[in-house]
Amino acid sequence: MERYEVSYGEAPELRLNWFCPEEALGALPVVVWIHGGAWISGYKEDVDPYLRMIASQGYTAVSLDYSKAPEEKYPTALKQLNEALAFLSANATEFNIDPGRFVLAGDSAGAQLAAQLATLSTSPIYAKQLDITAGLAKDQLAALVLHCGIFDVSDIPNSPRIAGWGSRAALWSYLGDRDWSKTPGASQMSVINHVTKDFPTSFISGGNGDALTESQSLPFADRLTELGVAVTTHFPSDDAHELPHEYQFHMEYAESPKALAAAIHFLDRVTV
Repeated sequence: MERYEVSYGEAPELRLNWFCPEEALGALPVVVWIHGGAWISGYKEDVDPYLRMIASQGYTAVSLDYSKAPEEKYPTALKQLNEALAFLSANATEFNIDPGRFVLAGDSAGAQLAAQLATLSTSPIYAKQLDITAGLAKDQLAALVLHCGIFDVSDIPNSPRIAGWGSRAALWSYLGDRDWSKTPGASQMSVINHVTKDFPTSFISGGNGDALTESQSLPFADRLTELGVAVTTHFPSDDAHELPHEYQFHMEYAESPKALAAAIHFLDRVTV
């Protein structure tokens, strides 16, 4: 499957990779993936192999790059990604996209950004608070796929061990304040406090060896369920391995292909 690279903004890093099945006839649902990297690292190419597998199942798939900290601070990346969604919507025909079947997806910090973008599209109060016009309308969002995400940054100061230290350092860099937990940006990033009943149906997953599963993914799934949002969870328990952060990309684990299959099954169901 051929990959195409396209600019979606003026800055050189604002580019996307686009995958579409060669036999595609007409518009397809699109999975727009935002890569992780703690808001300070990572590239769209990191998820290309995964998106090739998704696109082979009958989807248009897009991976996005965005500016990272410390060179750019919050909310620059959020605004850029929002502009990318507007660009894809405006050029849907060119990209073999059904503009009414967008799926936002992401891993780790990318899952946080995807959830924040979905909240922006589904909560006028939140959009007003951020002073950002959503790039996608609520009825364009079919679903979300969220792996190993962060949805409540207020819990990060309590995170143990090196992973907690790394997240705190990354948020200092991203939010531009050593006392980042008290900034308006930190509050806005904690989408668990801003989601509404209009949030799209979501697939949420995390590994049994990832501290973020218990502290972030499970509480976020519970909060959406409380609001009446349809949630599909995939939290595998592997007796042979502790499945780490970003386990879904490591196909050497028996559970990782199962997670991909579960996500594809979810996509097939919600994008009909």
